[in-house]
Amino acid sequence: MRFTQLDRILTLNKGESIEACRCLALSESYLADHFPRFPVMPGVLMLEALYQASMWLVLVSEDYENSYVALRETKSMKFKGFVQPGDTLDVQCKILSRKENLTSLRVAGTINGESAVGGRMVLESYNLNDRGIADSYLDDYTRSEQKKMFRLLCDQMNPENPSKLAMSTS
Repeated sequence: MRFTQLDRILTLNKGESIEACRCLALSESYLADHFPRFPVMPGVLMLEALYQASMWLVLVSEDYENSYVALRETKSMKFKGFVQPGDTLDVQCKILSRKENLTSLRVAGTINGESAVGGRMVLESYNLNDRGIADSYLDDYTRSEQKKMFRLLCDQMNPENPSKLAMSTS
């Protein structure tokens, strides 16, 4: 993942839901062009933040069984507010259903409790080796890197004891 759109994972209830946040800083390079006199986070990056939180929920819920989680479709996605520098986009994702390798989720992004974006997503999880895209060593490497990134996103929340992730495994 080259462009992380989450700053912290706040809570994760395995198999159920996740809460994360993204703090928008004026120093984001794309804000100079989007838009020069009214800098706002592009809708596609808001969507990416929702996807990334959902991806972490699926990966952890499956105990990293699959190395890749792709966005298959979005449904009824509505953009209602602007995310401006200094704002924190609070992301909430909840699993609605799981069938084989497909996970349907309700996703929402809020700013100070006000809706900014929301809708539904369907994610598909799989291993690259199973699709004939790459050898299994790449799946193993990807899982290893994902676990490192997940620890970084969670450790920020609990710096006194980084080994304790703030998540429920119930």
